[in-house]
Amino acid sequence: MNDTHPAIGSIELLRILIDEEKLSYDDAFKVVKRTFAYTNHTVLPEALEKWSVELLGKLLPRHLDLIYKVNFFFLEDLKSKYPGDGEKISRMSLVEEGPQKKIRMAFLSIVCSHTVNGVAAIHTQILRDTIFKDFDQHFPGMIQNKTNGVTPRRWIHCCNPDLSALISDRVGDVEEWITDMD
Repeated sequence: MNDTHPAIGSIELLRILIDEEKLSYDDAFKVVKRTFAYTNHTVLPEALEKWSVELLGKLLPRHLDLIYKVNFFFLEDLKSKYPGDGEKISRMSLVEEGPQKKIRMAFLSIVCSHTVNGVAAIHTQILRDTIFKDFDQHFPGMIQNKTNGVTPRRWIHCCNPDLSALISDRVGDVEEWITDMD
């Protein structure tokens, strides 16, 4: 999942596996965990989406039910690992309590993924040390760094040799146009 925008995809897969494929919750959730990885691009609060429980209930009621189920089992795990630490459990809940309940989509992404990726080593360390500190402690080794991406020019060269040859015919040696962005 590239940031939190597609986070509901993990719950859609869970829904399909349970409702259509008739898998048990435990088996379906294992598939979800093996399927998804979450890449976080920013620590800015405005980019860490929180979806209104009221809106989700109106538009995607089954998905909201499943989010609550995921959260229930996650909270049970937290309670057994951190007995009596209600503050930590509340901080890690997928549901942000308050006058308007919200689903913390970044937390949902973490809980439904096998790994979490920061986009640079320093960014990954910031995730571990700040906004996802509790999750890093709970899921040791889950938050990893794999610098993303490949330059578009190298991608063209490797994936489309004919286009690469055409570009080389027009602008010069392949080694030059791949590395010289000017």
